[in-house]
Amino acid sequence: MNIDFDALRREGLAQIEAASDAQSIEQLRIDWLGKKGRITELFKQMGTMTPNARRAFGEEINAVKDALAEALETRAAAFNEAELARRLASESIDVTLPGRGEGVGGLHPVTRTIRRIESIFNSMGFETVEGPEIEDDWHNFQALNIPESHPARAMQDTFYLLNGARLLRTHTSPVQIRTMQARKPPIRIICPGRVYRVDFDRTHSPMFHQVEGLYVAENVSLADLKYDLQKFLSLFFERDAEAMFRPSYFPFVEPGADVHMKWGDRWLELLGCGVVHPNVLAAVGIDPERYSGYAFGMGAERLAMLRYGVDDLRLFFNNDLRFLEQFR
Repeated sequence: MNIDFDALRREGLAQIEAASDAQSIEQLRIDWLGKKGRITELFKQMGTMTPNARRAFGEEINAVKDALAEALETRAAAFNEAELARRLASESIDVTLPGRGEGVGGLHPVTRTIRRIESIFNSMGFETVEGPEIEDDWHNFQALNIPESHPARAMQDTFYLLNGARLLRTHTSPVQIRTMQARKPPIRIICPGRVYRVDFDRTHSPMFHQVEGLYVAENVSLADLKYDLQKFLSLFFERDAEAMFRPSYFPFVEPGADVHMKWGDRWLELLGCGVVHPNVLAAVGIDPERYSGYAFGMGAERLAMLRYGVDDLRLFFNNDLRFLEQFR
């Protein structure tokens, strides 16, 4: 078989050199080196040759194949680099252009309020402690001296789970119980977190935030409670707060009180508190003859409404950016 391999090489290299784009290079690769390409067809003819002729033919045709493959790869790389350079030039960003003035987000007003409450109580010597939102009956009710007949256990107030075996905590008081189980007095903590009750209107939400406090040590009295809460309210509202303690009933404290604060020409109820009931201390293994304590609880949304002048609780949960952007 008489084939001019030099002419074949020159023809292929000339076509590769004349290619105008990457697509043309790919087509030439198929035409010359593909399964039905010209070089591949020549290889098929080697089966009819003598061993010596096959060896000589193979060396020549492989040399042509290698030359064309190298040229195709070089040209393809050149086209790819040119395409990349073109895209970079067309998609470049002018970093000297002025910004578009995108707004910066801010903390949610309830988050701001909780952090402010925490900061004040931390400065007064209280430690922040957290606990689970899914609780059992003992931690949420029984250990807090809440009998089974108490209205707080009714289905209209509490979200029960797993056929009543678990529930969404109705207050953060279970965190106080867990802390008293794990530690010995003196204990001085606050427990912020989400709580859940079956209630919803302009002043109530099925999910809201509470911050409860507990101080247990020797000789803790109602006077200590009044002093600390009076100090907190003055620091929180940044003025001398005029507070009034009115007797109230909570199963886990005795005596109990509602704290009202003078707001303009009226009194507003802000939180509940009292001296820790001896049954609660006994339930967690703390000697009520030696130790006493006080506890209090406040709704973070309630304080946020007063601090920011919000008259509808639902505004905190509607995610209306027109409302939220005011607190950036």
